[in-house]
Parts: sequence; C-alpha cells; structure tokens
Amino acid sequence: MKISKHWKQLAATLFAAVTVTCLANVPANAGETDALYNSAQRNFTDGNDVAGRADLRNLIGADPSDADALSLQAIWSHYAGDLPALADAMARLNLVDPGMAAGTTNVLNAIGAAVGTLPNPLPALIGPQTGIVVLGYGLLPDGGLRPELVNRLIAAWLQSIAAPMSPIVVTGGNPQNGIAEADAMAGWLIGHGVPPSRISVENRAGSTVQNALFSTKMLRDVGATSAVVVTSPNHIRRAVADFIVAGTQVVGATTSLDQLVSQLPPPARQSQRGIYLDASRTFELDTSR
Repeated sequence: MKISKHWKQLAATLFAAVTVTCLANVPANAGETDALYNSAQRNFTDGNDVAGRADLRNLIGADPSDADALSLQAIWSHYAGDLPALADAMARLNLVDPGMAAGTTNVLNAIGAAVGTLPNPLPALIGPQTGIVVLGYGLLPDGGLRPELVNRLIAAWLQSIAAPMSPIVVTGGNPQNGIAEADAMAGWLIGHGVPPSRISVENRAGSTVQNALFSTKMLRDVGATSAVVVTSPNHIRRAVADFIVAGTQVVGATTSLDQLVSQLPPPARQSQRGIYLDASRTFELDTSR
C-alpha cells in the first residue's frame, strides 16, 4: 500500500509538471496575435513605425515565441535606431529560431550595404559567373518603352559590351497591350546587337521584391553566382538590398545617368523606409496572416 501511494504521489507530481509545461507552451489566442501582426504590418506600410512597433511589443508579450514578430521588431527597431530593442529582439529570436535570426541579420547587413551603395553609370569589369540583371519600368499603354526604361537598357547594353561573356536577365511583368516589360526589354537589347542566347526573360515580376526573388532563381539556373544590378539611380539602393536578401551576391550597381547627381548622397533615415519595407518582404515575412 505504501508503494502504491508513493507511485500515486509521483504520478500526480509528474502530471502537474507536464500540465504546467504544456500550458506554458500553449500559444496566445491566434486571432488576437494575428490581428496585432496585421495591424503592425499595415502601420509599417502606412509609415506609422511607432504604432507598428507597439503592436509587435503587445504581440510578443502575448506570444514570446512568434519568430516573425521578433524578426520584424528587430528590423524596425534597427530603422528607429533603438539599439536596446534591437538587441532584445535578436536575443529572443536566437533562442526561438536561430535560422530566422541569421536571416534577419542578413537583412540588416543587406540594408547597410544598400544604403552605402553609390549610383554608378560606369560598367563593371566582370566575368561569366556574374550575371547582368536589368530591372523593368512601366511600359506605355501601347506596350512601348518609356524614356527611363530606355535609359536603363542603354546602361545594361554598355555593361553587356564590357562583359561579353556574362548572361543577362531582364525582369519585369506588368504587361501593357499584351507585352510584358521583360519581353520589350529583351527585344530592345536584341535589336541593339545582343545575342538572344545571352538573355533570360523573367516576365512575371510585378515589384522590386519579385524582381529579386524571381531573378535570383534564374541566375542560378544559368550558372551565375553573382550579379551586377542595373536600374535607375533613385531605385538602385532598394534593388541592391532586395537582391542581397534574396540570395544574390551583388558585385556591381550600374545605373542610368538620369538624376544621378541628386542621388549620390546617402539617403536620410526617412528616405530609407522603402529599403527596410522591401527588404522585410523579400525576406518573405508575411504581410498579413
């Protein structure tokens, strides 16, 4: 009888311990935390970073193991220059999801590299393992090229001459009159003497984020391990951040001449918002859930 009582007491103790542990691991109400996450993402999109970070603090308080929320909190605390909040979010994230923490660190490094990028109209000297990626720009209603897209293509054409063995990826969807940006871009380059065999057409992307994600896969498919990104001076920093986050090593940033001088100074903090927003989305953190 004493042995039986002892085992009953031990079983009761173990049951209580397991119950407490399980309760501690029960996530907060998913509807509430999802609402906070969605509110935070809306606030970041709308430019209300203070409210977005407050939403994330409340979410993390309710569910300390939410890796996406911790990653977003780290990214936007970095933008705000709130180093204690950044350190706290990263420390928590390293415990919850080390892989996500490493990815978040890569996002922050990519943003730093992008902010330090200078628009450069001169082609880079690169080898065949480095691709040339040309980003699209909205076409005219009849499917024709806008002047800014022609400027980008001229920069890419010069780059293709300086690196005759490098593969070229043209990226952009957004069709007009049945013609996607990338198809129109490929036609222009071929018309200016670039062999069609050098050109890979990515004609689905509808944003810089998708340009980076889709082109990164295409670069790998053609054996390129790095890329020179070609776009406009006022777009190059955001594009560089997105490509690095997507997994492309960016070794050059070639731009058209239009607005070059005005874009040479590093962007002010407020002007970097788009870089942070795009980088978080290229990292494929849910915009809503």
